[in-house]
Amino acid sequence: MAVRIRLSRAGAKKRPYYRIVVADVRSPRDGRFIERIGSFNPLLRKDDPKRLTLDLERAKHWLSNGAVATDRVATFLADANLIARPKQANSVQKSKPKAKAQERLKAAEAAAEAAKAAAEAPASA
Repeated sequence: MAVRIRLSRAGAKKRPYYRIVVADVRSPRDGRFIERIGSFNPLLRKDDPKRLTLDLERAKHWLSNGAVATDRVATFLADANLIARPKQANSVQKSKPKAKAQERLKAAEAAAEAAKAAAEAPASA
């Protein structure tokens, strides 16, 4: 049975509250779980001690039994020095301008270089 440590959403609309649960990967996000090991309230300030509660002993137990943490929970566990921090995917391709915008930038650079060359030509003659 594949087990994952993940977030299960609770709370009202636009007022999220998450439980950190150990669940079978086949069960739905907010559905059946094996054990609840903590909670996360993103609406509280970052320095508030109630923002994240985590039972570290149970987390260690489940990690030693082969449970895999999701990305968000893995960052929580890394902050608690239980696992190594997961590498964040930085998609450079998505942040680049699209093709037409790149063409406009190249045209603007070429025009700026031409204007600079034209301004230097009379000064040197």
